[in-house]
Amino acid sequence: MSPRRVSHPTRIGIIGLGMYVPPKVLTNHDLEKMVDTTDEWIQTRTGIRERHVADPGMTTSDLATKAAQQALKQAKLDPKDLDLLIVATATPDMLFPSTSCLVQQRLGATSAVCFDLSAACSGSMFAMITAQQYLLSGRYRNALVVGAEVLSGFIDWTDRSTCVLFGDGAGACVMAPVTRGGILATDMGSDGSAADLLCMPGGGSKHPPSHRSVDQRLHFLRMSGGEIFKLAVRRMADSATQVMKKAKLKPEHIGCFIPHQANIRIIEALAKWAKLPLEKMYMNLQRYGNTSAASNLIALYEAVQEGVITRGDHVVMVAFGAGLTWGSILLQW
Repeated sequence: MSPRRVSHPTRIGIIGLGMYVPPKVLTNHDLEKMVDTTDEWIQTRTGIRERHVADPGMTTSDLATKAAQQALKQAKLDPKDLDLLIVATATPDMLFPSTSCLVQQRLGATSAVCFDLSAACSGSMFAMITAQQYLLSGRYRNALVVGAEVLSGFIDWTDRSTCVLFGDGAGACVMAPVTRGGILATDMGSDGSAADLLCMPGGGSKHPPSHRSVDQRLHFLRMSGGEIFKLAVRRMADSATQVMKKAKLKPEHIGCFIPHQANIRIIEALAKWAKLPLEKMYMNLQRYGNTSAASNLIALYEAVQEGVITRGDHVVMVAFGAGLTWGSILLQW
């Protein structure tokens, strides 16, 4: 059945939110027993105290489905009435079929058009902006965007520089035309010249799975932390500034900033670089670590649930990830 065409809307907003993290918690004290690190070292340099990790056999589509169900319920939308489903992930269940199709099957969203989007930690920003454009065309009535990751399966747990940073989780939002509020401005960017600074070399056509690729540990995440830090701060600061400029708003008009939850030092430097109030920076990385594409949507869900974001507030979401990619959204709640 082809999607029903609707009149061209003027603005797209969020009508439902959801999140899910695996029940298993891995604390910094647990990591002290695995690698040469300490709770104090991790907290001082990253702000992270714990992260959730999936049990063996738990997949990205498992997490995505649970977050999606919650968002659909909040939006009061029957899965059968869903038109578009985008899953942003760097850790799909498999190379194909797409994780979105697996989620569609489990939701019973039989009319939805499905595809995955790969933009690493910027994934939910890219997916939300993509969904916005589809909805603005009038071709689709609604969209479900899910950012979901099971990063724990791709982390080298002997590498203390990366294993302390990441966690598993999923965040979801249902988007649709709105009569008030909604997305006011967006910004996206990419820089492939720095692609090797954050990557997972193995598993694709360049290094297909083989004894050699496993022996060389090519299927684990690799990151040049110092260089990524500097680029992340600058790009996110520029992107957040751009959406405020497009919307003709100033930092004092923003009720809440939701930066990618990667590292407390990056967030502090972002606030300083862009002259943004640190007290308005929402942070939950202490509980979840860096959940990549799930990060911004999990933070948005919790900020709304906690009453940090209330009706009418202006919110800036901004992210940075491998690619290199970056993106931001300014919306009114």
